[in-house]
Amino acid sequence: MAIFSLPRESGQIEQQSVPVEDFAAEGFILDIGGGGEGIIGQLKGQQVIAIDISKRELEEAPPGPLKIVMDARDLKFLDDTFNTATVFFTFMYIDSDDHQKVFEELQRVIKPGGRLLIWDVIFPALTDKKKNMALFPFKFNLPDKEIRTGYGVRRPEREQGLAHFIELAKKTGFQIVSQKERDRWFFLEVVKSPM
Repeated sequence: MAIFSLPRESGQIEQQSVPVEDFAAEGFILDIGGGGEGIIGQLKGQQVIAIDISKRELEEAPPGPLKIVMDARDLKFLDDTFNTATVFFTFMYIDSDDHQKVFEELQRVIKPGGRLLIWDVIFPALTDKKKNMALFPFKFNLPDKEIRTGYGVRRPEREQGLAHFIELAKKTGFQIVSQKERDRWFFLEVVKSPM
């Protein structure tokens, strides 16, 4: 698979291997962008409430979670509803100008002391506007299976990686718990301050 806009002479990117370990979570887990492969839904099953703006993506997702068509910029849940929320390779599909609104909504619906887990791609700054599409091949290693897929997306004009999301998390009142960065992806865990 080719990646058209990341800085490599061949235009190729190696498949990214992402370990997706099981994690402890009490109650329901809100999964933003839970359609498509529905990785968090496959990992946590009926504990997951998967939302996606695309009905088709939810219809294609494997069975297990409760699936609801909903916009992450306007969550229809009450304040302080979830102990855990996840965003699995979804922010890349949300306009970067809307990221703060999504963080604000997550801050609202996560309970005090609750956590937010984010996995996403790393975009360097866009230097050639003709090469504005990117294709990321992934291999997700769950505890009991391996899932291979690829994500194609329009590149944001600004650099977008771990620092971008740490800044948004802090700005919206989350505290950083852990972070890791790999070749073209990152993981970030944040927590909502207890009252």
